Amino acid sequence: MEEVSNFLTEIIDEDIAAGLGETIHTRFPPEPNGYLHIGSAKAIFINWSIAKKYNGKFNLRYDDTNPVKEDTEYVDSIWEDIKWLTGEEPNGGVYYGSDYFETCYECAVQLIRDGKAFVCDLTQEEMRAYRGTLTEAGKESPYRSRTPEENMALFQDMRAGKFPDGTKTLRAKIDMASPNMNLRDPAIYRIVRAHHHRQGDKWCIYPLYDFAHPIQDAIEGITHSLCSIEFENHRPLYEWVVDNCPLPHHPKQREFARLNVTNTVMSKRYLRELVETGRVEGWDDPRMPTLSALRRRGYTPSAILDFVQRAGIAKANSLVDIKLLEHCIREELNKTAIRRMAVTEPIKMVITNYPEDKTECFEVANNPQDENAGVRQVPFTRELYIEKSDFAMVPPPKFQRLKPDGEVRLMGAYIVKCNEVITDEKGEVAELRCTADLETSNGMPVDGRKVKGTIHWVSAPTALDAEVYLYENLFTLENTGDVPEGTNYLDFLNPESLKHLTGCKLEPSVAEVEPGTRMQFVRMGYFVKDRENGRYNRIVTLKDSFAKTMNK
Repeated sequence: MEEVSNFLTEIIDEDIAAGLGETIHTRFPPEPNGYLHIGSAKAIFINWSIAKKYNGKFNLRYDDTNPVKEDTEYVDSIWEDIKWLTGEEPNGGVYYGSDYFETCYECAVQLIRDGKAFVCDLTQEEMRAYRGTLTEAGKESPYRSRTPEENMALFQDMRAGKFPDGTKTLRAKIDMASPNMNLRDPAIYRIVRAHHHRQGDKWCIYPLYDFAHPIQDAIEGITHSLCSIEFENHRPLYEWVVDNCPLPHHPKQREFARLNVTNTVMSKRYLRELVETGRVEGWDDPRMPTLSALRRRGYTPSAILDFVQRAGIAKANSLVDIKLLEHCIREELNKTAIRRMAVTEPIKMVITNYPEDKTECFEVANNPQDENAGVRQVPFTRELYIEKSDFAMVPPPKFQRLKPDGEVRLMGAYIVKCNEVITDEKGEVAELRCTADLETSNGMPVDGRKVKGTIHWVSAPTALDAEVYLYENLFTLENTGDVPEGTNYLDFLNPESLKHLTGCKLEPSVAEVEPGTRMQFVRMGYFVKDRENGRYNRIVTLKDSFAKTMNK
């Protein structure tokens, strides 16, 4: 991995120069209410790579302070994704925000005693009305003047479960006239009766994120809380909490721009809706932007991290073309993926001058880009399959594949000539009768005629049956963060995002590769062997339009 250098490392360098005197310590704090996505990869990369740069520590901390939407399924998926993406377990440890609930409670008690927090009986709607606007100051709650003793008794009763959900909150007493809306006496505790995936039914009051998060950072000794830009306006509240609570450490929060990618959505709410309404197979549907989906589709951790670095780390939001991600994986697989032959829409070809009972093998390179990848033996028989698109009854201009009375090279094998075309009752091509120039297995015809076209093929008797899944962008709208008025993001779901091909034929050596193996199906694209037997997912096409724009 290349050494990371950006505006965040410049901040850290300045802190070290000013005498920070601590080991750099970062964290990634996902809420376990969904699967991690490509945007999460940026946050992981920033915190993980910066810790590595400074020989520091990197924590994974589950922000499990909201029991309503959290689940152990998400906890487990996050753990697998972190290990897969970074190739290691977090060297600073794995933690749960809910394990700090007692400390959060003690901090709240201290704020009450100091007159800096009060129990409020306003409803959510009333609090919203009292809050004011960006141009008008808020109005103080009528319960703001309660004494510390009264607030303490009420807060203890809240913990004891004496009040219904939503009837009371604990609010920080800061400034209802602050130009920063987050400082207008924000709620820091609420009553919620819900079973917690880790704490069970121990608690019926839960700290809100803006209160719990800085406390968790301080307890773990985080030096730099690096988060996305939407938390920039929350930073004053973050600092207020660590300044006013009895905590052992004072972390520094700094923000970076989120990763927004074309033709997809990053909102967990939207992704969950896609899953729950059956518009996709699940969280790991290869069309989804989740890390588990990208893994199933065949993307590598190195390609994803390469994409994050190329997309850039800055403070200004931008929209990154998904073609850059495709370019990164294509560039990697061109060097590393083994080659195999696959026919996705087969037409039978019969070599009429080849013996019916004969099978010979041709030696074919596993990867022309890598001499160390070796070779394999591909069986050749009288009956073969070729790709439907490699034959044309009436060929277009400059067509260099097979046509009636035309010749073409079978990749790694003989030159063949089409002598007869057999069609079915619908007039579709059903079979091609060809003859092979049996003197051309190792070169061009001895009579000097030139044959330009080369196509791939598969031996019919030895072919593997397969299903091939071809993927396109999940959404037709480039910027799903700017949905036209009067429409919904679901209106832009791409009906052509999945093409499922059955009856595909693969060369037999594919049976030997393990699920998860990435291959180039020659002339067709890059594919991965799925966990479901007989299924192959297209990772990316061979064509790289993004590289062409880069080279202009």
